[in-house]
Amino acid sequence: MSDGRDRQTALTLGAADYAKVCVEHLARGQKVPSVPDHPLYRLRAACFVSLKKNGDLRGCIGTLTPAEADLGGEIGRNARAAAFQDPRFAPVREAELEALVYTVDVLSPSEPCSPAELDPARYGVIVLSGPRRGVLLPDLEGVDTVEAQVGIARQKAGIRPGERCDLERFTVTRCREGEAADTTHAALCTTVHDGEVDD
Repeated sequence: MSDGRDRQTALTLGAADYAKVCVEHLARGQKVPSVPDHPLYRLRAACFVSLKKNGDLRGCIGTLTPAEADLGGEIGRNARAAAFQDPRFAPVREAELEALVYTVDVLSPSEPCSPAELDPARYGVIVLSGPRRGVLLPDLEGVDTVEAQVGIARQKAGIRPGERCDLERFTVTRCREGEAADTTHAALCTTVHDGEVDD
């Protein structure tokens, strides 16, 4: 495919589709395509990239604060990490690609909160105790109560039940395969100021 056609294809990709293209190229030993030329990818925001296979988690890596200059770089970085560097799973193989489903969650900045201010359908949670930190995204299947959400985040951080910890919450804009970049950009524009996502 010519560079011109590559660029035209990239222009149409939403966030989850761009994550998918990145993983597929890497799994096949190919160069990752350029970041789509769209305002969405020029925003500066943290994100998580999640992969599922047959409905089960296959990889999930993300950042709580931006690690790259823009969202395009953030998605590329976290797509690579979710597919090939998540310590819970073996690296994705080319033979698996057709079975994978991708989502990208673009995060707002986090804010301190109390348990009463959490809602697992709306807010993700960060549990903090000294250097230990556990994170859980919002609106996850089977996580229906604050107690369950905080308990899973505690477990991920190695924080025992009853041990003192601090809580922070954040919101996400969830991008699924087939969703256009324009759709995600419009959703984020209501919470973006000066190029950074703001809750």
